Amino acid sequence: VQLQASGGGLVQAGGSLRLSCLASGSRIFVEMGWYRQTPGKERELVATIASDDSTNYADSVKGRFAISRDYTRNTVDLQMSSLKVEDTAVYYCNAKSLTLRPFWGQGTLVTVSS
Repeated sequence: VQLQASGGGLVQAGGSLRLSCLASGSRIFVEMGWYRQTPGKERELVATIASDDSTNYADSVKGRFAISRDYTRNTVDLQMSSLKVEDTAVYYCNAKSLTLRPFWGQGTLVTVSS
């Protein structure tokens, strides 16, 4: 399984970005999601979407971020709005197989300037 993330970049506070992750090698994932990490901190959950389309968000992004999954394209997207400086991080795509084995993408950097 390979996960290819794209869409990161530099944006001003208050702006929007859309991250996309393309999965190859499998279409059967019980869950897909996005995590983020900043230097010196552990990787943290941002948002996940299960195979029944139920979603879970970190409290810090609720109401600002929206996760979606396209089963035809085998992608998972993260629409980020009202971005804050503290959203700056490397964002990682994640997918879990039927056995809950996790797969990770290469990470995409999101920088929010003040």
